[in-house]
Amino acid sequence: MLSSEAFSQAVLNWFDEHGRHDLPWQTNKSPYYTWVSEIMLQQTQVSTVIPYFLRFTDTFPDVHALAKAPLDQVLHLWTGLGYYARARNLHKTAQILSQERDGVFPSTLDEMEALPGIGRSTAGAILSISMGVRAPILDGNVKRVLARFYAIDEWPGTPNVQAALWKYADHNTPEHRVGDYTQAMMDLGATLCRRSKPACLLCPIQSHCQAYALGRTHELPKARPKKHKPLKTTIMLIHMNEPGEVWLEQRPAKGIWGGLWSLPESEELPNTLLKCLPVIKHSFSHYDLEITPALVKTPECFRVEEAKGLWYNLDQPQQSLGLAAPVKKLLASLR
Repeated sequence: MLSSEAFSQAVLNWFDEHGRHDLPWQTNKSPYYTWVSEIMLQQTQVSTVIPYFLRFTDTFPDVHALAKAPLDQVLHLWTGLGYYARARNLHKTAQILSQERDGVFPSTLDEMEALPGIGRSTAGAILSISMGVRAPILDGNVKRVLARFYAIDEWPGTPNVQAALWKYADHNTPEHRVGDYTQAMMDLGATLCRRSKPACLLCPIQSHCQAYALGRTHELPKARPKKHKPLKTTIMLIHMNEPGEVWLEQRPAKGIWGGLWSLPESEELPNTLLKCLPVIKHSFSHYDLEITPALVKTPECFRVEEAKGLWYNLDQPQQSLGLAAPVKKLLASLR
């Protein structure tokens, strides 16, 4: 078995020649840039994140600017990235750092993990990349590399496998160049040790990879046990006024699309129905959702002050509202 020193050195040598060195957040390896990028990259590909990261950091160049911004503006810039709790936690953490720590990020794992939305792996990435602190990471890419290298024959999501992978991650993390090693492991998983069709012949640790030796790279890591996703349905009511504006309401802070602006929802079609528009299908990690948009007659007694909402101008959309992706798409189709 490859020693930890040989493992990390092989990965670093590969990174120096083939790793990614020109990503937007690598031009400024500050804790702020690293933190924002790591949160955005959770369950999201690099190619998708890049334009969001550039817009976000251009609007909020530092933690103080983010802390002072209204949540609506933060959610607006997040629209389309999904998993909106990430954006809400970014905003909460920015306020904590700005108000309680004068914008200075913690330098220990325990303190970093205590902040909203920052787990063990994300904390390790921020500390190692931006501060050079030796801290292992275990994001999806690194899990895949280690599960194959050690031929772990169970789904990595189980507690016992998670614990084993953390031990391997810690064992192989070097004392030097920890930031480069962290980035190298993420790059290795993203560009070579891919889910399908891994480029094993180009991998710097292929000669000691147990999955490769056993001819099992195509089946490891084990997939999550299949679970039938339930189907949920909802009716979104489209109230329009004469200027061509649509009534929107802000969703509760907690729950799906928390804090975003959306159309009012109903379980049944109202008797003021004018017509139904084509069904919109949207998939979440735990269930599928079918949305029936219903254009309804807006009664004369419909008053803005009766609910927390606003009239959304379809021709001149408000630029600071966070909208759920299917709602944004639906509103665009109404123009």
